[in-house]
Amino acid sequence: MIKLSGVIITYNEERNIENCILSLIDVVDEIVVLDSYSTDNTKTICEKHNVKFFEQEFLGYVTQKNKAVELASYDCIVSLDGDESLSDELKSSIKHLKSNWRYDGYYCNRLNNFCGQWIKHSDWYPNKKLRVFDRRKTKFVGHIIHEKLDLEDSKTKVGQLKGDILHKTYQTYSEFNLQTEKFSTLSAQAYFEKGKTSNLWKMTFNPAWAFFKAYFLRLGFLDGINGFVICAQTANITFLKYSKLYELQKNNTK
Repeated sequence: MIKLSGVIITYNEERNIENCILSLIDVVDEIVVLDSYSTDNTKTICEKHNVKFFEQEFLGYVTQKNKAVELASYDCIVSLDGDESLSDELKSSIKHLKSNWRYDGYYCNRLNNFCGQWIKHSDWYPNKKLRVFDRRKTKFVGHIIHEKLDLEDSKTKVGQLKGDILHKTYQTYSEFNLQTEKFSTLSAQAYFEKGKTSNLWKMTFNPAWAFFKAYFLRLGFLDGINGFVICAQTANITFLKYSKLYELQKNNTK
């Protein structure tokens, strides 16, 4: 029977971290938390549950997650963010793996909670994430934001687990707006560093297509008002990303 390490990265997650830890306690053999010097009660809550708690300056999502994985005692990892937890069905699926580990990694669906509502359509569900894995076969990669696990060998095999990662995302529209501004700036910078370009066509067509795809093709309208808000913000962040990228291009040619 294999042993599992649960790894979590945090920063000011006092609102969610206890649920995250409690969902892992009966599933994994140790819990490792890598915190970015939180200024709230995150550390106190973690220490109450006797996790292995470490602190490191935030060096980007990729670096932070790889470091957290490195700190684990066991090679088989369950990786969560501080605002995520495991559904009961996913807990059972992961427990079953301890005596039946067949693949190098396992995808889980992520179910996002927005302003108190579980969002089951648009680009937000099933929102597949590779979060259960053998650290010897993969590592986190990415550029500023949008980190993901890179399977290092073409022969690596992955499976799909039943159950959801429960993600407590934005709980107010204002919080969503602030993060949209932040992430569009980071996305534009990432695109610029990759050599991608923007123009009038991308600033007009791409946001329109992003809304149409999320709201109509992926049934975002079935999530009601919040579904519309999410899809409209999907278009907005796309517009902001390409407009900021255009600004970076223009400033770079001066």
